[in-house]
Amino acid sequence: MFDFLEGYDVLGAFWTTVQLTVLSGVGSLVWGVLLAAMRVSPVPLMRGFGTAYVNIVRNIPLTIIILFTSLGLADIFGVTMGTEDFKIQGFRLAVLGLTAYTAAFVCEAIRSGINTVPVGQAEAARAIGLSFSQTLRIVVLPQAFRSVIGPLANVLIALTKNTTVAAAIGVAEAATLMKTMIENEAQTLAIGAVFALGFVVLTLPTGLFLGWLGKRLAVKR
Repeated sequence: MFDFLEGYDVLGAFWTTVQLTVLSGVGSLVWGVLLAAMRVSPVPLMRGFGTAYVNIVRNIPLTIIILFTSLGLADIFGVTMGTEDFKIQGFRLAVLGLTAYTAAFVCEAIRSGINTVPVGQAEAARAIGLSFSQTLRIVVLPQAFRSVIGPLANVLIALTKNTTVAAAIGVAEAATLMKTMIENEAQTLAIGAVFALGFVVLTLPTGLFLGWLGKRLAVKR
């Protein structure tokens, strides 16, 4: 029944998808937190940069960003990402593009969480001598994260599906293999069903777990 899968490394392709998701997820979380801090910063220049970045990047299609990392950074500016191996370079550029794009959505999710923290808490922190960065790190962000686990889970699920765009620059993830199999085999519906099921297996448990975690850690007000 599944003879059409013979000769194809389906698990290896999904493992590449998992790696893209995890690395891009960590990178976008770090960059997204920094952007959120900029957006609520008292420094006008930092607020302006954070606002401009989020508004610009969110309105650019991910495919264009991914292609820019390959055609722009690699081909025009000669960015090698620390390797001469074309496959590894493509993978790292894809992680960079996915991180840059997803961080804008992470930023907005975290900023919405920051806005749920009562202003009085930040004022109290400043009253006892904490700086802006200390107030954000010690008082505000821990509460903000607890209130946006659900939205961040949605961003992570969207990121998992967005990794398929990496096929545009030749990264051998699940969508790339599916395209190859459809071109070579006469089992289009079966192949599509297998890969659709694969993405469900990747995203559904993640969504259920993070949804449960969000309810468990929700701040009671």
